[in-house]
Amino acid sequence: MSNQSIQIGIVEAARKAIADGLSGLLADSYTLYLQTHNFHWNVTGPQFRELHLMFEEQYNELALAVDEVAERIRTLGAVAPGTYKAYASLSSIKEVDGVPPAADMVQLLTQGHEQVVRTCRQVLKVAQAADDESTASLVSDRMRIHEKTAWMLRSMV
Repeated sequence: MSNQSIQIGIVEAARKAIADGLSGLLADSYTLYLQTHNFHWNVTGPQFRELHLMFEEQYNELALAVDEVAERIRTLGAVAPGTYKAYASLSSIKEVDGVPPAADMVQLLTQGHEQVVRTCRQVLKVAQAADDESTASLVSDRMRIHEKTAWMLRSMV
Protein backbone atom coordinates (compact mmCIF):
# COMPACT_ATOMS: atom_id res chain seq x y z
CA MET A 1 0.00 0.00 0.00
CA SER A 2 0.99 3.62 -0.40
CA ASN A 3 3.19 5.50 2.06
CA GLN A 4 0.74 8.38 1.85
CA SER A 5 -1.99 8.46 4.46
CA ILE A 6 -5.40 7.65 3.02
CA GLN A 7 -8.31 8.63 5.23
CA ILE A 8 -11.46 7.47 3.45
CA GLY A 9 -13.01 5.54 6.32
CA ILE A 10 -11.61 2.14 5.36
CA VAL A 11 -8.70 0.81 7.42
CA GLU A 12 -5.49 -0.07 5.59
CA ALA A 13 -5.84 -3.83 6.05
CA ALA A 14 -9.34 -3.75 4.53
CA ARG A 15 -8.16 -1.53 1.67
CA LYS A 16 -5.38 -4.03 0.95
CA ALA A 17 -7.78 -6.99 1.01
CA ILE A 18 -10.18 -5.18 -1.32
CA ALA A 19 -7.35 -4.12 -3.65
CA ASP A 20 -6.09 -7.72 -3.75
CA GLY A 21 -9.55 -8.92 -4.74
CA LEU A 22 -9.84 -6.18 -7.34
CA SER A 23 -6.44 -7.18 -8.73
CA GLY A 24 -7.86 -10.64 -9.41
CA LEU A 25 -10.91 -9.05 -11.02
CA LEU A 26 -8.64 -6.86 -13.14
CA ALA A 27 -6.62 -9.88 -14.24
CA ASP A 28 -9.77 -11.85 -15.11
CA SER A 29 -11.21 -8.88 -16.98
CA TYR A 30 -8.02 -8.20 -18.93
CA THR A 31 -7.58 -11.86 -19.82
CA LEU A 32 -11.20 -11.99 -21.00
CA TYR A 33 -10.65 -8.76 -22.96
CA LEU A 34 -7.63 -10.26 -24.72
CA GLN A 35 -9.45 -13.52 -25.43
CA THR A 36 -12.48 -11.67 -26.80
CA HIS A 37 -10.30 -9.47 -29.01
CA ASN A 38 -8.46 -12.54 -30.31
CA PHE A 39 -11.74 -14.25 -31.13
CA HIS A 40 -13.02 -11.07 -32.84
CA TRP A 41 -10.02 -11.14 -35.15
CA ASN A 42 -10.09 -14.86 -35.86
CA VAL A 43 -13.72 -15.99 -35.88
CA THR A 44 -14.92 -17.71 -39.07
CA GLY A 45 -18.03 -19.53 -40.20
CA PRO A 46 -21.67 -18.85 -41.01
CA GLN A 47 -22.12 -16.53 -38.00
CA PHE A 48 -18.95 -14.57 -38.80
CA ARG A 49 -20.47 -11.12 -39.10
CA GLU A 50 -22.74 -11.44 -36.10
CA LEU A 51 -20.00 -12.84 -33.84
CA HIS A 52 -17.32 -10.48 -35.18
CA LEU A 53 -19.48 -7.47 -34.30
CA MET A 54 -20.67 -8.88 -30.98
CA PHE A 55 -17.12 -9.69 -29.88
CA GLU A 56 -16.08 -6.14 -30.82
CA GLU A 57 -18.83 -4.67 -28.61
CA GLN A 58 -17.72 -6.94 -25.78
CA TYR A 59 -14.00 -6.18 -25.96
CA ASN A 60 -14.70 -2.44 -26.18
CA GLU A 61 -16.82 -2.67 -23.03
CA LEU A 62 -14.08 -4.69 -21.29
CA ALA A 63 -11.43 -2.12 -22.27
CA LEU A 64 -13.36 0.54 -20.35
CA ALA A 65 -13.99 -1.83 -17.46
CA VAL A 66 -10.34 -2.66 -16.84
CA ASP A 67 -9.58 1.04 -16.54
CA GLU A 68 -12.33 1.51 -13.93
CA VAL A 69 -11.13 -1.44 -11.88
CA ALA A 70 -7.47 -0.38 -12.07
CA GLU A 71 -8.36 3.17 -11.01
CA ARG A 72 -10.33 1.86 -8.02
CA ILE A 73 -7.26 -0.15 -6.96
CA ARG A 74 -5.18 3.04 -7.16
CA THR A 75 -7.84 4.98 -5.22
CA LEU A 76 -7.46 2.44 -2.40
CA GLY A 77 -3.71 3.14 -2.32
CA ALA A 78 -2.44 -0.02 -4.00
CA VAL A 79 -0.58 -0.55 -7.24
CA ALA A 80 -2.70 -1.97 -10.06
CA PRO A 81 -1.15 -4.97 -11.80
CA GLY A 82 -0.44 -4.19 -15.43
CA THR A 83 1.70 -6.90 -16.99
CA TYR A 84 0.87 -10.14 -18.77
CA LYS A 85 3.00 -11.96 -16.19
CA ALA A 86 0.94 -10.50 -13.33
CA TYR A 87 -2.32 -11.22 -15.10
CA ALA A 88 -1.29 -14.81 -15.84
CA SER A 89 -0.57 -15.42 -12.15
CA LEU A 90 -3.71 -13.65 -10.87
CA SER A 91 -6.34 -14.62 -13.43
CA SER A 92 -8.84 -17.43 -12.94
CA ILE A 93 -9.34 -17.50 -16.72
CA LYS A 94 -6.81 -19.53 -18.63
CA GLU A 95 -5.57 -18.60 -22.07
CA VAL A 96 -6.68 -20.62 -25.08
CA ASP A 97 -4.14 -22.12 -27.44
CA GLY A 98 -4.84 -21.88 -31.15
CA VAL A 99 -8.05 -20.72 -32.77
CA PRO A 100 -11.10 -22.73 -31.73
CA PRO A 101 -14.22 -23.06 -33.91
CA ALA A 102 -16.81 -20.28 -33.54
CA ALA A 103 -19.13 -22.37 -31.35
CA ASP A 104 -16.24 -23.11 -28.98
CA MET A 105 -15.37 -19.41 -28.89
CA VAL A 106 -18.89 -18.63 -27.74
CA GLN A 107 -18.69 -21.35 -25.08
CA LEU A 108 -15.27 -20.20 -23.86
CA LEU A 109 -16.40 -16.58 -23.62
CA THR A 110 -19.55 -17.65 -21.78
CA GLN A 111 -17.39 -19.50 -19.27
CA GLY A 112 -15.09 -16.48 -19.00
CA HIS A 113 -17.93 -14.09 -18.23
CA GLU A 114 -19.36 -16.52 -15.69
CA GLN A 115 -15.92 -16.73 -14.03
CA VAL A 116 -15.76 -12.94 -13.81
CA VAL A 117 -19.17 -12.99 -12.11
CA ARG A 118 -17.85 -15.49 -9.54
CA THR A 119 -14.76 -13.32 -8.97
CA CYS A 120 -17.02 -10.28 -8.54
CA ARG A 121 -19.03 -12.12 -5.89
CA GLN A 122 -15.86 -12.80 -3.90
CA VAL A 123 -14.71 -9.17 -4.09
CA LEU A 124 -18.21 -7.92 -3.28
CA LYS A 125 -18.20 -9.82 0.03
CA VAL A 126 -14.87 -8.28 1.04
CA ALA A 127 -16.00 -4.78 0.04
CA GLN A 128 -19.32 -5.11 1.88
CA ALA A 129 -17.58 -6.36 5.02
CA ALA A 130 -15.43 -3.20 4.98
CA ASP A 131 -18.44 -0.95 4.30
CA ASP A 132 -16.79 0.06 1.00
CA GLU A 133 -19.85 1.14 -0.95
CA SER A 134 -17.78 2.55 -3.84
CA THR A 135 -16.11 -0.77 -4.58
CA ALA A 136 -19.33 -2.67 -3.91
CA SER A 137 -21.15 -0.50 -6.44
CA LEU A 138 -18.43 -0.90 -9.08
CA VAL A 139 -18.25 -4.66 -8.59
CA SER A 140 -22.04 -5.02 -8.54
CA ASP A 141 -22.28 -3.11 -11.83
CA ARG A 142 -19.57 -5.32 -13.36
CA MET A 143 -21.35 -8.44 -12.14
CA ARG A 144 -24.62 -7.36 -13.77
CA ILE A 145 -22.89 -6.66 -17.11
CA HIS A 146 -21.07 -10.01 -17.12
CA GLU A 147 -24.22 -11.92 -16.16
CA LYS A 148 -26.09 -10.30 -19.05
CA THR A 149 -23.24 -10.92 -21.49
CA ALA A 150 -23.04 -14.59 -20.46
CA TRP A 151 -26.81 -14.89 -21.00
CA MET A 152 -26.49 -13.36 -24.49
CA LEU A 153 -23.63 -15.69 -25.38
CA ARG A 154 -25.53 -18.75 -24.08
CA SER A 155 -28.46 -17.68 -26.26
CA MET A 156 -26.24 -17.95 -29.35
CA VAL A 157 -25.84 -21.70 -28.99
